[in-house]
Order: sequence, then structure tokens, then C-alpha cells
Amino acid sequence: MKIRKLSAISSTNDYLKELYAKKKLDNFTVISTDHQTLGKGQGVNKWTSKKGKNLLFSVLVKNKSLEISNIPFLNFSISVAIYQVLKQYLSQVEIKWPNDIMAGNKKICGVLIENVIRKSVVNHSIIGIGLNVNQISFPENLPNASSLSILLSKEIDLDLLLKELIFSIQKQISILEEKQFSILKNTYEEVLYKKGTPSMFKSKRGKIFMGKIIGVSDAGLLQIELENGIITEFANKEVKLHTS
Repeated sequence: MKIRKLSAISSTNDYLKELYAKKKLDNFTVISTDHQTLGKGQGVNKWTSKKGKNLLFSVLVKNKSLEISNIPFLNFSISVAIYQVLKQYLSQVEIKWPNDIMAGNKKICGVLIENVIRKSVVNHSIIGIGLNVNQISFPENLPNASSLSILLSKEIDLDLLLKELIFSIQKQISILEEKQFSILKNTYEEVLYKKGTPSMFKSKRGKIFMGKIIGVSDAGLLQIELENGIITEFANKEVKLHTS
């Protein structure tokens, strides 16, 4: 792996995309920064972080003929890779669909995957990861955020943790390349946040309903069993857990 660390940039994903467009890069090239001025989350969401306290990085993954239909398994592999590392630090870690990492009911990590598709296959992917590590306070508008330092009452070596995460990503990507999709999906579902627990959900149209998560389809859709026993599938942003 090659890790390039920068003091401050707008977005590690954008920087890595621009760099890759200009020159040949090794697989698993990493761009890390102490501070992002325009950190991105899913959709229009933004990722905020105190300078020098957390891990903010992007990884280049050159896919070997990953078909578009199998993109969800890339998400499974990245989520599982992060989970596998963090479970060595924390007693309770789960994956919140599609790829947030939760410690209890607190979010500690977010993932943004951007794929470049050529000739009906994924040529390469830019994997952006924001992990709260040593930050001990968060804005009031992020009441559900936490960090490793808060949960463990100690500071964590950022460089060591970054290397652990990259090695874990490489391992899970090798499973993906071997097309062991069931292994990735089963591991992902085993640690899915709120799986099997009756919960309140809110649809994008504002409807509140009861149900329980039973799994995720091969297409990456969240499967929720409704009170009447009917299983309904939802795409990202179509539904969210309702907490208030």
C-alpha cells in the first residue's frame, strides 16, 4: 500500500479521483488528511471532523471485472473490513445499513463509495472513510456521534489504526475478487444493526410504521418484515429508523 498524508484538502475522495485521472496509481493507494474542508457523506450530507483527531482517508480499489449487479458486495466487503478492525477495540460494534458503523447506538464511522463504470463493469472504486477516533466532543446537531477515544477513555494511534484498516480492506477485497459473495453477505447480515428487533421506521414520504429488519438482498436492498408479516425491500434513502 502507498499512503499519502496531507495536512488539509477539500475532500480525500475528490483529491484521489483527480490524482488517478492524471497518473497511474497502485492498487490500494491511500490519501489521508488531518482536515477536510468539504468532507462528503452520503448524498448531500457532509462529514465534519476536528483537525488532526480522526481518520479521514480514501482508498483506490482497482476492481477485477466487478459486474454492476455485484456492486452491493463491494459495500459489504468494505463495511465488514471496518467492522473486523473495530471489534478488536470495542465490545459492541454493528453495521447500520448501508454502511455506517455503530458502537451501541452511537455512530462512529461513515463510508462513501464512488464507482467508475466502463463497459458495463466497475473499473475502479474510490472508498472514502471517516472514522471518529480521538475527538471527544461533537456539535449539538450530531447527538448520536461518538468516537473510540470517548468509548475507550484513551487516545488511539491514528497511523497504526489506519494501517490495520487498509490491511483489513485488502483482505475483504480479495474475498470479493474470489467471488465468495455469500461469505461477505452472511458476515454483513450477522452484525446488522437492529436486525430482528421490532423498530419504528420512517419512509421518505413521511409515513411512520413498525417492522423489523431481517436482512439485505443481493441487490443491497434493506429487507423489513412489516407487522402483517409481509417482507418489503427498500433502497438507500427510501427508509430510515425513526428515533423520535
